[in-house]
Amino acid sequence: MMRHLAILLALSGWAIGADEKEIKALPEGPGKDTVVKSCLECHGAANFRKARKEPGEWSDSVDDMIDRGAKVEAARVDVLVAYLVKNFGKGAKVQMNSAPLEEIKLVLGFTVPEAQAVVDFRESNGPFKEWRDVAKVAGVDIAKIEAKKDAMAF
Repeated sequence: MMRHLAILLALSGWAIGADEKEIKALPEGPGKDTVVKSCLECHGAANFRKARKEPGEWSDSVDDMIDRGAKVEAARVDVLVAYLVKNFGKGAKVQMNSAPLEEIKLVLGFTVPEAQAVVDFRESNGPFKEWRDVAKVAGVDIAKIEAKKDAMAF
């Protein structure tokens, strides 16, 4: 029964592995819909949000996923790669109001407790407006925040 439901959801275009919160947390822009339909069907956004790849590396990753069975219309491949490069490429900033724990931890170099504190703080207090707001999070090393402030977006 569950297998039939999964197949039905996949055929209908709904992302099996994604919940509404995860979809909403992705940056807006051309290609987001393709990421939701093509990538989140098999894995969560944390798989690619924590990566910071060059354009060629993102292209190779997308090709690999297509080879593994990801459904991406040929006309949408370039849009998908462009979205990933813009939002999760080398030098892309961490969206502090939507980044999952893993992205904060790996990209900014925070410990798991520090990254969790950031996520918990924003869920309790609302969105950050600037890096100085992140500095108000108890349990996060202020030196790390200051060192990584240019890698954060709000």
